[in-house]
Amino acid sequence: MRKVFQAELHHIGEELIEISQLVSEAIQRADSAFRGADTELAQEVIAADTRIDFLQNALDERAIDVLALQGPVASDLRMIVGALRMSASLERMGDLARHIAQLARLRFPANVIPERIRPTFDELADLDIQIATKVTELLETRNLELSSEISAANSRVNELHASVFRAIAAEDWNETAPTTVDVTLASRYFERFADHGVSVSSKVTYLVTGEWHPSAPLN
Repeated sequence: MRKVFQAELHHIGEELIEISQLVSEAIQRADSAFRGADTELAQEVIAADTRIDFLQNALDERAIDVLALQGPVASDLRMIVGALRMSASLERMGDLARHIAQLARLRFPANVIPERIRPTFDELADLDIQIATKVTELLETRNLELSSEISAANSRVNELHASVFRAIAAEDWNETAPTTVDVTLASRYFERFADHGVSVSSKVTYLVTGEWHPSAPLN
């Protein structure tokens, strides 16, 4: 019976890694569509999000079954509850990548972001891609140095996000209302993506160390 239980825990961990890999691919492809106004690629990202949703639901069902049937305690219980919460964050990261792709599709053939602040969004996207890649590696290796790197990248994302709001509040901002809305939404999507990456990282740290350091509230 114990072997079956451990096999279930291992499978849950593998499913988390698979979802994280798909999320990493989603943000990379969404960024390419976003930068290049590529509607075909954007549509592929949007369609692929259903796979992330399906895997998250399957993982949650498996974890709930283990909770109900096996009555885990201590570290095993932390693992299962942590997996449930991490899967929710990863699913949300997939949704945010989809939102970025949807903006690219909505504004085709134009680019979503005005030239004047495009470098800021290029850096935001690069940082999100780094975070997604490191989250997958962290789930695979439990190397907590990666958690520190994810937090550092998120701090830079927060700085860039704040700079976007300063830019649109400046007197020389003369973009249209729809463009201003798009810029605001896009910045929010990239910022939230990074925050959810930190949330996953915090939960892995908790599983490894048993010490809880809460991340910022998410929505």
